[in-house]
Amino acid sequence: MKIQKYAAIDIGSNAIRLLIANVISRPGKPTQFKKSSLVRAPIRLGSDVFLHSKISDENKSRMIKAIQAFSLLMQVYNVENFKACATSAMREAKNGKAVADAIFKETGVKIDIINGKTEALIISSTDIKNYIDENKNYLYVDVGGGSTEFNIYKKGKIANSRSFPIGTVRILDNMVTEKVWLDAENWIINQTKNLDKLSLIGSGGNINKIHKMSGKKLDAPLSYIYLNAQYHYLNNLSYEDRISELNLNPDRADVIIPALKIYLLAMKWSNARNIYVPKIGLADGIIKSLYAGNLT
Repeated sequence: MKIQKYAAIDIGSNAIRLLIANVISRPGKPTQFKKSSLVRAPIRLGSDVFLHSKISDENKSRMIKAIQAFSLLMQVYNVENFKACATSAMREAKNGKAVADAIFKETGVKIDIINGKTEALIISSTDIKNYIDENKNYLYVDVGGGSTEFNIYKKGKIANSRSFPIGTVRILDNMVTEKVWLDAENWIINQTKNLDKLSLIGSGGNINKIHKMSGKKLDAPLSYIYLNAQYHYLNNLSYEDRISELNLNPDRADVIIPALKIYLLAMKWSNARNIYVPKIGLADGIIKSLYAGNLT
């Protein structure tokens, strides 16, 4: 048996995450990817970028400190290989590349600013096949702070992918136009209209939290009715009550509502009645792609 430690840094619009995983190899057995540690820094880059088109000096400083901390943690865990990827906030920021260069100079960590298509493909490289029935069809929805990635699975294979600038932070800042909503609706309807037995697969911290709150087992889906009820329940609570009564983190208590809106609309447009929540996402895909040699 060979055990290696790999890591992924996911620089999103709502938070920056470090995922460390054990990669276990045995002769004649499939390689296993087991999460070892997940650290999340609530640096909301999207609030800078979607409103002012650049990352503020304050958040630049916080990012450098977070990446320095992540670098030290990777050393403590004896991580052999890692990759840092940034998504919609940094790719839209006028100073995104300059900030990435400054972080590299201060920490030695190189950040790849990836486009929406690459993000969707990395997400599709996760262990998603372990969670799907090859006789059914799925719409995979990964909701982030700045964008949402959609992947269509037909009989176990990915058929199409698309990224839209619809995200939780962007919605809170009223930065999603009616045209973008309409484009997403038309794309989902056209891609799923002839697919039978379609279900959603949801990823992202907000749907993970909703599934945990439901008390259901990992492989048990949530229904559209349940998700809709939770949306209205949370929406009727004040921001303060979501924190004090439901123990939601302050940076989760506001974005969870627009996240639910995106999942519900995706279910409505695709006529899906259930959503599965396998708790995998971009960071998992980065590690698997890095191990497979698809990322350098």
